[in-house]
Amino acid sequence: MKAIAFVSLPITAIVPPAAGLQETDCGDRASLHVLVTDESGALALPGATVVLRWTDVVLRPIRDPAAADGRFSLCIPMDASGATLWAEFGDDSSEEAVVTFEPGALREVQLRVLFGTVQPGRIVGRVLDGATEDPVATAAVSVVGRPQEAQSDRQGRFALSGVPAGEHSIEVRRIGYASLRYPVMVIRGLTTELEIGLVPSPVEMEPLVATATRPRRLEIKGFYERKYFGELLSGGTFFTVEDIDRRRPLRVSHMLADAPGIRLQCPGSGRRGCWVESSRAAAGFTPGGCELKGYLDGSPISVRDLDTIVLPVEVAGIEVYQGAGELPPEFGGYDARCGAVVIWTK
Repeated sequence: MKAIAFVSLPITAIVPPAAGLQETDCGDRASLHVLVTDESGALALPGATVVLRWTDVVLRPIRDPAAADGRFSLCIPMDASGATLWAEFGDDSSEEAVVTFEPGALREVQLRVLFGTVQPGRIVGRVLDGATEDPVATAAVSVVGRPQEAQSDRQGRFALSGVPAGEHSIEVRRIGYASLRYPVMVIRGLTTELEIGLVPSPVEMEPLVATATRPRRLEIKGFYERKYFGELLSGGTFFTVEDIDRRRPLRVSHMLADAPGIRLQCPGSGRRGCWVESSRAAAGFTPGGCELKGYLDGSPISVRDLDTIVLPVEVAGIEVYQGAGELPPEFGGYDARCGAVVIWTK
């Protein structure tokens, strides 16, 4: 079993239960009630997105809208005992809360979205053994001079939220390894991603740190969550802006053709006017005639028109799903039986 560890923030509040949903509605399972409000706590935010990531089981995250009264309810899977959750409303979000669950018990949380304030940043990443590249669990990760501290999970993953914008030093400590301090620049409203290679204490070598910055837009749209679980569960192919910069394709369709199960179709001998399609056969289609569903920033488009709509330099992320079995619910539907291509712009 794999786990994901997140830093806990003191923002949890008890709220009245949602109407008609009692503690016993989920049977022996735990239940969660969430109320999303503005910063004052007086105004509910209908349709705000509630995001929940499990901390002790490998399950796809929850990303669903709250009801018209700002409430969201969920029956917790039997093998889950903890989660990190937050709320998003437009480009604004609440701070993260870490909650634990007990079988048959009700957990109530209030999430307050912060509007018009200077958005802090986040630091996420993995701690690895610098010699073997194996994940290092239970490493203590903190920002020097601040109270937050996270502990890496079995996959070496950690997250620190609410870090003010600016230059900081991150400190990583683990018994059996040399302690590490490393300067990190945190950008307002963005997530800085680190890959840290700790050095075993008896070994004389330099620590290894790789740094990248995640676009806030892709975080809000769930791109990185789908990428993590897609790669973990073999569901989809994902291209980041770094992948696109390395490949330097002339057309977006040329980049898409690198994904497994996808092939490029061009009407003539050149490489203009091309489009991509699934190389698999589907019910009612001949092999190679199975058209992919297309999305640009969440709106449906024709995959055949993709190269005339967006250029590679405008793309921040790409998701490619080969068939209906790989598709997340938000990109499903009868017309997506052959799979889908999802493009996110910068």
